[in-house]
Amino acid sequence: MTASHDGGRPSVSGRHIRAAEASAALEQLGLKQELKRNFSMTSMLGLAFAILNTWTALAASMTLALPSGGPSSVIWGLIVAGICNLCLAASLAEFLSAWPTAGGQYHWAALVAWDGWSRGISYATGWINVAGWVALTATGGLLGSTFIVQTISLFDPAYEPEAWHQFLIYIAFALAALLVNAFLNRLLPYVTKAAFFWSLAGFVIISITILACSAPNYQSGAFVYGNFINDVGWPDGLAWLLGLLQGAFALTGFDATVHMIEEIPEPHIQGPRIMIYCIGIGMFTGFIFLSCLLFCVDSIDDVLDAAAGPLLQIFMDATNNRAGSTCLLMFPLVCMLFTTTSLMATSSRMSYAFARDRGLPFSHIFAKVHPTLQVPVNALLWTAVWVIIFGCIFLGSSSTFNAITSASVVALGITYAIPPAINVLRGRKMLPPNRAFKLSEPVGWTLNLVSTETPRIRVAI
Repeated sequence: MTASHDGGRPSVSGRHIRAAEASAALEQLGLKQELKRNFSMTSMLGLAFAILNTWTALAASMTLALPSGGPSSVIWGLIVAGICNLCLAASLAEFLSAWPTAGGQYHWAALVAWDGWSRGISYATGWINVAGWVALTATGGLLGSTFIVQTISLFDPAYEPEAWHQFLIYIAFALAALLVNAFLNRLLPYVTKAAFFWSLAGFVIISITILACSAPNYQSGAFVYGNFINDVGWPDGLAWLLGLLQGAFALTGFDATVHMIEEIPEPHIQGPRIMIYCIGIGMFTGFIFLSCLLFCVDSIDDVLDAAAGPLLQIFMDATNNRAGSTCLLMFPLVCMLFTTTSLMATSSRMSYAFARDRGLPFSHIFAKVHPTLQVPVNALLWTAVWVIIFGCIFLGSSSTFNAITSASVVALGITYAIPPAINVLRGRKMLPPNRAFKLSEPVGWTLNLVSTETPRIRVAI
């Protein structure tokens, strides 16, 4: 393809050329290009990081790790989980660079599995992935609605939240995400780019503010990086391992890039980079942010027992001002709106891809792309309906709902391990040698083996 020049600028942008080449490569894999490749490297990184939003997720889930290992589990659990997820991401990056399709794990499993087992393994992987993403989508509204209820509790200590209060806010998050995805798809790359910069700005502003307001009354380094607490009744070693769930939750969903890969030019090059970058950024921001929070804590018991939640309590410890604490909370709260929108987009693409390969009931319905809106509207509605059903479960039992959302971490972790595990069992010989992202053999074997063991640890915990 050639392009004429006017004043030194090509009339056909290189971006459009790369998008056309990616579409042609997708058709060679037997799939039709139906979605627009609207995303850039930065906007796709924004979507991936909006889903992880590691520092926000860690702050919202501190009650998972603080009683089960204390600050040492909070801090070092993130590093352990991050290293394991980097191994998973690098292992999947090889597959993504070879076969950049929205189906991701189930498609790759079909390509590398043994002939007699290929269809069954692929079908099971696809259903686990669809279920994991739908359940993970529910976590955005859950955390966002929790922040709002906790803010009300901060200003009105007599307020006793009812389940239906949070349910209505949860539904509002889900509907807002649905509307943005259905009717503003053309603007979605700008939304995800804004999400990325908003999240980084919030991380910097909150960290500086609470450190400045707490000076000079900080906790010691020994407390932040070495203090151990066991209030869960399990043996100390197991209690510390249970605290790893916080870090695992905060780094789950990095395969969003995979399921959105048909909407970015040069997917075989950019996709692997984005997956690894978002985990690296998540580890860095998460470690710094958690350190800042723990340096500013007055009392761990107060944080765990606070009606306004652990994050607001730490903000209050630092600022001693309800209005100031609420202003700081606006950053993670808006982040959760971005997160819910990105989660629903990714979940819909996963369901669309699986339906396109006739894995879902009524696949011909869910595999349709709306001709005007240019999004898989039916797959979006499928995700939204399930999110609302999960919300109804929350009305009856919050523990059951929490179990469902926690299961999403395990479900996605299992799908991350299946393609690398099969490839390892087949001698790491099933991937095409000319792929853009290629690990050397010793490194590849090591990372793949760690990847296959990580989900087993999550299931055991």
